[in-house]
Amino acid sequence: MTQIYDLLSLKNKIALVTGGAGYLGSEISETLAELGANVIVASRDLEKCKQKCAELEEKYGDQIWAKPLQLDLMDKESIAQAFQYIDAEFGGIDILVNNAWSGNKNSFESISDEDWEYDIEMSLHSVFRCVKKALPGLKKKKGVILNITSMYGHVAPDYRIYDGIKFTNPPSYGAAKAGVIQFTKYLASFLSPHEIRVNCLSPGPFPHPETQKNTEFMQQLAGKNPLNRIGQPHEIKGAVALLCSDASSYMTGQNICVDGGWSVW
Repeated sequence: MTQIYDLLSLKNKIALVTGGAGYLGSEISETLAELGANVIVASRDLEKCKQKCAELEEKYGDQIWAKPLQLDLMDKESIAQAFQYIDAEFGGIDILVNNAWSGNKNSFESISDEDWEYDIEMSLHSVFRCVKKALPGLKKKKGVILNITSMYGHVAPDYRIYDGIKFTNPPSYGAAKAGVIQFTKYLASFLSPHEIRVNCLSPGPFPHPETQKNTEFMQQLAGKNPLNRIGQPHEIKGAVALLCSDASSYMTGQNICVDGGWSVW
């Protein structure tokens, strides 16, 4: 009998997490290390990556290693060099988690061409480029791709809870994330001959600590889902564990929503 513990084990796997030292990225990196994976923590901020790797090795160092990697997803050459290094050093990766995001808050009225293009480049084009560069290694290892998208990739923001620009979700964000959801389904189909599985995780309201200081907005955000609260970063760990491990070996092309039930209303 195959036991769930064995299905969830990532022992000796190598995972790359873009934005792996960020708010949700840290929990993703933590989850993979906790399950026994060796983790490459990548972002533009190398110092943050180094700090996260030190934390992971302090906790799980007898079981795993963690390595920082400087990666600028807005730079094609940086992406190419990062995966050249990974292929040369490790022979590719078993797990690719496309998680990184950065961008400006904008309403439809305030967003500029430059901000729109930045968000599409960061949230959609970079996923395409990372998958392309990771593919040779993923083919060899029959790997897994997890794309972190958003509830706003499949439902629209409610304009009634957004006032002004500071907390408004920009139109470019949802458009890019919707593209990633569809791209995930495409990849699930066309990479299946290589036994590569591809899924999405769509977080709901997981506002950053700075945003949480606005208590009125937090109440409005919480009231938008049946659980009547915002999500805590650790609450994505279960879905990450499922989708990155053999516990989901018969799942591909799926978009798993961790949103407090937001999208059922």
